[in-house]
Amino acid sequence: MKTAAIIVAGGSGLRAGGELPKQYQLVGDRPVIAHTLIAFCAHPEIELVQPVIGSGHEELFAQACGNIACLAPATGGATRQASVMAGLEALRTHGPDCVLIHDAARPFVSTAIISDTIAALQSAGGAIPVLPVVDTIKRAEDGRVLETVDRSQLRAAQTPQAFRFTEIFRAHTEAEGESVHEFTDDASIGEWAGLNIAMVDGAAENRKLTTQSDIAEANSRHMSENSNPLNDIRTGQGYDVHAFEDGNAVILCGVEIAHNKKLKGHSDADVGMHALTDAILGALAEGDIGKHFPPSDPKWKGAASQIFLEAAAEMVTARGGKIAHGDVTLICEEPKIGAHVDAMRDALAKIIGIERGRISVKATTSERLGFTGRGEGIAALASATVRLPE
Repeated sequence: MKTAAIIVAGGSGLRAGGELPKQYQLVGDRPVIAHTLIAFCAHPEIELVQPVIGSGHEELFAQACGNIACLAPATGGATRQASVMAGLEALRTHGPDCVLIHDAARPFVSTAIISDTIAALQSAGGAIPVLPVVDTIKRAEDGRVLETVDRSQLRAAQTPQAFRFTEIFRAHTEAEGESVHEFTDDASIGEWAGLNIAMVDGAAENRKLTTQSDIAEANSRHMSENSNPLNDIRTGQGYDVHAFEDGNAVILCGVEIAHNKKLKGHSDADVGMHALTDAILGALAEGDIGKHFPPSDPKWKGAASQIFLEAAAEMVTARGGKIAHGDVTLICEEPKIGAHVDAMRDALAKIIGIERGRISVKATTSERLGFTGRGEGIAALASATVRLPE
C-alpha cells in the first residue's frame, strides 16, 4: 500500500504574533513546519510527503525545509479546503493508495498516531485521532448560557486524518463542484460524502499551535526535552563487498538500478546500505550486521536491507541519541551511479530520519584494478557520526 501525506501550511498564521507565519517560527533550532515534515518523512510507512504552502512563501519554505526529503511544495488556496485540494492534485500523478492530511502547525505528532490512523483504514473509509472533551461545554447566545451540552459523546478532532486517496479526492472534487465550502476539516468532507470515519486515540501533545503563547510553550517544552546535550560524539566505519551474478538490476542505497547483473547475497545485497548500517553499529560499539541479523537465519533470506538500517537507527534513538551524518562511497566500474545519487540520499535520509543534507553518497572506480576493476562485484565504504548523551 503506497501511502502519502499532505502537510497543510498555506495559512498566514499571524495570530501567533511576530513577523513570520506561525509555521515558520522557531521551536528549538527548527521552524515549526520542519519538525512536522521530518515526523512524516521519517515514518517507515510514508512514501511521499507533499507540502502545501501559501502564495509568496516559497523563499520562507526553502530556507526552513530545503534539506528535508519531501516533494516540491504545491501552492495553496484561500481556504484550508482549497489548499488540501491543491495537495491532492499535486499527488495524483504519484498514484498513492492512501493519504494522510495533517496541519503543519501540529509539530509534535507521534509515530504511533501516524501508524494508528493508517492501520484504521483497513476497516474504515477514513480515520482521525481524537481526544475526549474534558471541560464542561455550554451552548450560548448573546452572552447568555442556553444549556449545558452532554459531552459524553463529544470528541475533539486532530490530524493527521487518513483516507483512501481516490475516495477523499472524489469527495473534495464534488464539494468544490457544488460550491460547498463550510468544512473545517477533511473528516467533515468525508462525512458529507458518506464515508465511514473511524477514530483512534489522539494525544494532548498533538495540539495545534495557534497563538504566541502556544509557540512559546512549545519552544519551552522542546528545549526542556532536549536539555541533555549530546556531547558524546562518535564515528563508525563500515565496509562491505558483494559479487555480481546473473540478473537484471542492482539495489544500491535503496534504489533499484537496471543492469545486466545483480548482486549476490543472503539478503537483497544492498552493499551501500550494509556498509552504512555497519558504520552506525560501529559508532555504537554494537558489532555488525552479522551479529544482529545472522545470514545463517533463513528468515533474513532475500530481506530488504532497509530493515537492517532502520534497526541500527532505532538503536541510536533508544539510547537518546541521533545520527548527525552519514557518508557512503560506492566502488565499481558499473553501473553508473551519478544519475541516482539524489534518489539514494533521499532513501537513506528517510530511513534513518535525518535531513538529506546530512547524507552523502558518491562513487568512484578502482581504475580497472582488482575485483571491482574487473567488474566482478561492488564494494562500499561508509562512515557515520552519532551523537549520544554523556
